[in-house]
Amino acid sequence: MRPDGREWDQLREIKVQPSVLKEADGSAFVKWGKNLVIAGVFGPRECIPKHDTNPYKAIIKVRYSMAPFSTEDDRVRPGPSRRSIEISKVLRHVFENVVIAEKYPGTEIDVFVEVLRSDAGTRIASLLAGMAALVDAGIALNDMAVGVAVGKYQGKIIVDLNKIEDNEGEVDMPLAINMGTGEILLLQMDGVLTPQEFEQALDLAVKKAREVGEIMRRDIKERYKKPPEQTVLDEVFNDG
Repeated sequence: MRPDGREWDQLREIKVQPSVLKEADGSAFVKWGKNLVIAGVFGPRECIPKHDTNPYKAIIKVRYSMAPFSTEDDRVRPGPSRRSIEISKVLRHVFENVVIAEKYPGTEIDVFVEVLRSDAGTRIASLLAGMAALVDAGIALNDMAVGVAVGKYQGKIIVDLNKIEDNEGEVDMPLAINMGTGEILLLQMDGVLTPQEFEQALDLAVKKAREVGEIMRRDIKERYKKPPEQTVLDEVFNDG
């Protein structure tokens, strides 16, 4: 059993709540284990600065950031860091592969992601929040990007690492795929795996990424069938 009692192939609880920000064209809130992430999409809108404009398609801008109070470690400093810039670029690359940008020439689509609480796996939780927010904004997509992190902890390949496993484990490997085609959109690895372990980890990641995608699809459908009396945000605040 793992530090939080899960089996080696068991995901943490995931909840996705679209339409949480009135000011945004699309938004979503994701609760993934102890991770809390909110995303807002603005656009398609006028491209600023104008010299960035592409007359043939929309450009996509992504800003990932962590709230100063999001971690129990040292306070996160406001403003961009090397890590936030890197994750912003990774998320932009993923979204560029699913958004049909040619439908919105000469515009930009902005995706803002804010991590309110962090417990490992925030880049994939942020990907999920941004993806759900793009759906909520009605942006044309050719597929759904979904993902999960796998890794190695105490010699065992596991899925969806929490903070203890991320800090003390031997490997962390986030992965994102197109849900429909299975095309890999993101694959990063911190640590070393044997070829056999890598194959096992990759198979597990693809399988569980599809499971995450089904959870997101289910939650989005439920949201539009009947607006809930209580949102995921309400649940979080009520839980203290």
